[in-house]
Amino acid sequence: MNIRSADGPGLLHRSGRWCARHAWRVVAAWVLLLVGLGLANHTWGGTFADSFSLPGTRTQTGADLLTAHTSASGGTAAPIVLQSGQGSLAGHQAAIDAAVGNLSRLPNVLSVADPLTTPGAVSAKGDIAQVTVRFDGNPATFDPSYLAEVDTAVQPLRSDHVTVEYGAPLGQLATPKSADHTSEAIGLAVAVLVLLIGFGSVAATGLPLLTAVIGLAVSLAGLGLLAGQFGFAQAAPTLAAMMGLGVGIDYALFLATRFRALLHTGTEPAEAVGRTVATSGRAVLVAAATVAMALGGLCVCGVDFIGTLGVAAGLSVVVAAAASVTLTPALLGLLGRRIDRLHVRTPVAEPTGASDVWHRWAVKVSRRPWLFLVSGLLLLGVLSIPVASMRLGHVDAGAQSTSRTDRRAYDLITEGFGPGANGPLTVVAHLDSRQVADETQRRDLAASLQRELAAVPGVASVTTPAPSPDHVLLISTVTPATGPQDSATADLIHTLQDETVPQALSGTGATGYVTGTAAATQTFTDTLTAKLPLIIGVVVTAAFLLLLAVFRSPLIALKAAVLNLFSIAAAYGVVVAVFQWGWGGALFGVTEKVPVESYVPMMMFAIVFGLSMDYEVFLLSRIRETWLHRRDNHLAVATGLAATARVITCAALIMTSVFLAFLLSTNVAVKMLALGLGVSVIIDATVVRLLLVPASMYLFGRANWWLPGWLDRILPHLDPEGPAAAPTSDPTSDPASAPTSLPAPALAPARGERR
Repeated sequence: MNIRSADGPGLLHRSGRWCARHAWRVVAAWVLLLVGLGLANHTWGGTFADSFSLPGTRTQTGADLLTAHTSASGGTAAPIVLQSGQGSLAGHQAAIDAAVGNLSRLPNVLSVADPLTTPGAVSAKGDIAQVTVRFDGNPATFDPSYLAEVDTAVQPLRSDHVTVEYGAPLGQLATPKSADHTSEAIGLAVAVLVLLIGFGSVAATGLPLLTAVIGLAVSLAGLGLLAGQFGFAQAAPTLAAMMGLGVGIDYALFLATRFRALLHTGTEPAEAVGRTVATSGRAVLVAAATVAMALGGLCVCGVDFIGTLGVAAGLSVVVAAAASVTLTPALLGLLGRRIDRLHVRTPVAEPTGASDVWHRWAVKVSRRPWLFLVSGLLLLGVLSIPVASMRLGHVDAGAQSTSRTDRRAYDLITEGFGPGANGPLTVVAHLDSRQVADETQRRDLAASLQRELAAVPGVASVTTPAPSPDHVLLISTVTPATGPQDSATADLIHTLQDETVPQALSGTGATGYVTGTAAATQTFTDTLTAKLPLIIGVVVTAAFLLLLAVFRSPLIALKAAVLNLFSIAAAYGVVVAVFQWGWGGALFGVTEKVPVESYVPMMMFAIVFGLSMDYEVFLLSRIRETWLHRRDNHLAVATGLAATARVITCAALIMTSVFLAFLLSTNVAVKMLALGLGVSVIIDATVVRLLLVPASMYLFGRANWWLPGWLDRILPHLDPEGPAAAPTSDPTSDPASAPTSLPAPALAPARGERR
């Protein structure tokens, strides 16, 4: 689509100027939108709940068969673990009977298994037992007050000096809530501090925060309204808040910074707003499109749990961008030249001279570009080394703090029944019509299947396959010798699924399935692992094409994609080193080595790739502006680096603080995301922006801007400005429209490179 105007200011310029001159209309429209969506969400909005299913997989098929043919497998099961202080639990039968009766009468309870009459529910020593309670929903999503009812039901046991702990998912209801609001407050507080120190102006500090908060409120209200029609994961609003707040502040900050720089040249405020939206606003839209596209790429995986998280975060980014190019210009128009009236120190805008520290840095890089390029790549390479040993899996309750009841229940089950009892596997044999009718065939098949399962290395125990009430299924429980997050358990699941069960049932007419929580988790991991290359390919290709159309340079688009892949690999490496290798994990509340949560790499890739492009786009937009006006590659790189250094540094500090503040979460997977995202922003704002981008662009010289004629003819023209974006014969004829530039003589061409 061609949105370039040949006869005057472009669409973005005109829209920005209109918003500034009709500011109260724009503000009123956003307020009405916020109130309207808020009321609609209150009336028709839905709730957020995890709907974890893997349709079409053998694991899900096995679970569906159990639900259809057995009454005991319905709902969600959660163990309540008991331990006697002294002697056997059989001596506490009266208290156990009373507790089982009380639990069975609770709302949402489908069934309760008496441990003293359930085979395998009591440990060999008799001092530890599991009471299996089945709920009509996931108890982790119940109201926290429900836990008080459970406490009352098991009180006879505690009064009889029996220890009672709640296993997952019931135990998750007792987990202290994550400090999300605390994390958000920390992020906002750091943002205020950084902006005040970096720019000095109170109004310039408050404007990005106000825009971001309003945009975030609108996106969350809209997300709640969508949740009434579509299913969204529980973490969707939290992720949307994290992304919306971070990019919302960044986008508004870039516009406010450019506006102040234009004011200092004497430009009339409304016209300055128009030019701000036409330049920095264009970069914001490109950056937001790249982030949203990366997040939308998560839908390619075909797993609803992941796809909805991507849609929720992408929606918050789109709304933040819309607020930045409409609400921010309106507020800038209202403030006008008063934007620097209240200040804590002398207000600072973009640098304009060669004495600026960032200009001096650009000069240093230009003199030895190979040294800086190789140094940056070596650093990213070292940080990426741990990626080779990355192991995906599920972080179970055994990695949580011992202050949590689900962790204590996990430890008791390990002590009494072995580590594999925390993740038992269910083997289901779906019989044919002959076996359903013939008891002898069923009995022979059950004995044969049990022998084959017991012979597999890594199996601790196997129960005799029992028929379902309608004799359609044979059901056996396999207990691994290792815990759910152990790599040996993953190998065992694959062996049972791919070799043992198919071979044991070969030629019998029966079909076998391996299911259960541990098997479903492993299938989820395998599914995401298989889809990750596809998502990487789709997102990288789409981003390359977008950047190619915007910057009209194959080399710049390719370089941006490749450098961002290096950045993501380095962030992955840090996550593996801290959590999987255990290097400093205790500092973040993780006391043991754990695998990388299966969905973390996919989520990190989408978010990190999008955010990496943010800073790349802002920097390259300023570089390209100067190139179009001056046709001097060295001057363009130095001008872009110096002009965006302060604002990108402040934006990166804010984004990093927002992400790292979520290390306060009690969820290990959230800690992984928080650390990975925080590290990636640091890498992008330092190694990539200060070393790799300028060094590579100095080395490539004019090749940065090469575009084949045939490609130029077929690419859409996405430059929002006509004359302002095109090179002019006299770049100084309109100083207000030309980008702030640095003196060319301070820069010498790199060895072997021409301007």
